[in-house]
Amino acid sequence: MNKRDLRIVYMGTPDFAVEPLKNLVENNYNIVGVVTNPDKPAGRGQKIQESAVKKYAKSNNLKILQPEKFRDEIFLNKLKTLKADLQIVVAFKMLPEVVWNMPPIGTFNLHASLLPQYRGAAPINRAIINGDDKTGVTTFFLRHEIDTGEIIFQEEVSINESDDAGALHDRLMFKGAGLVLKTVEAIILNNYPQINQNDLLSSDNKIKLAPKIFKKDCMINWNSDIHSIYNLIRGLSPYPAAWTEIKSQDENSMQLKIFKTEKETKKHNNPIGKIFTDNKTYLKVAVKEGFVVITELQLAGKKKLAINEFLKGFQNITDFTF
Repeated sequence: MNKRDLRIVYMGTPDFAVEPLKNLVENNYNIVGVVTNPDKPAGRGQKIQESAVKKYAKSNNLKILQPEKFRDEIFLNKLKTLKADLQIVVAFKMLPEVVWNMPPIGTFNLHASLLPQYRGAAPINRAIINGDDKTGVTTFFLRHEIDTGEIIFQEEVSINESDDAGALHDRLMFKGAGLVLKTVEAIILNNYPQINQNDLLSSDNKIKLAPKIFKKDCMINWNSDIHSIYNLIRGLSPYPAAWTEIKSQDENSMQLKIFKTEKETKKHNNPIGKIFTDNKTYLKVAVKEGFVVITELQLAGKKKLAINEFLKGFQNITDFTF
């Protein structure tokens, strides 16, 4: 089989899924259809927005399907008429067996972790939050239980201590795009491994999961150690972002998001949450084992600001505590 004979249906929605699709298109693979989320209102004006994958697919005149429900008979019949040999899923919804088991070769997924580690919806965020120094991308065949199918290929990506989720997302996106291409090439040659994830498990290799992140997970606990706070903030930046409240002496409070910080590790006897600033260039918060130096934040209802800009408009910040 050559690349033009292999009929591929591609499924994905966000920016992360665009680069692998672009790689396939630019390498002349036969993409017979693209499945993506329905258009939906977004932003303050609630204007109808198309997914990143749909925008790219439209610009390349690819056939697009946007099912509301995957078990809908009309959608399933349309999917069948595409006669796909292989389906590829990147950053998409959980699929029923009737969909992932449709093509004769099967359906493989690109996941942003080194499976079996970080099965779940938020592998990029969780790896940083947990302070890991490496992660990666995995291609694997879909099976009944989420993120548990046979592994085809994996590639590692290092996590730098200064990385936030946005920076790591982009590196994994490009690494993943290459891995998808490598996987399809191997499938065409019918020469690829299928590694059972259970074979990678051991008693000293504890599984870390990556469940979906909710607002309560994003709240900063200033009583945590300095490394945990720093990792939480960068692991949630730029989205959904770590948040906290500042309280004045008369108990008025305001909510804000914190996007960028630095660590200043040193012993001190200051109360947790006490603010230190020169009211011009820096703002730091006392925590266990040192200070968290805030460099970019956003007050509720306001714009995201560098700390010097924030301090210009908030001269009484020392009247508050975190």
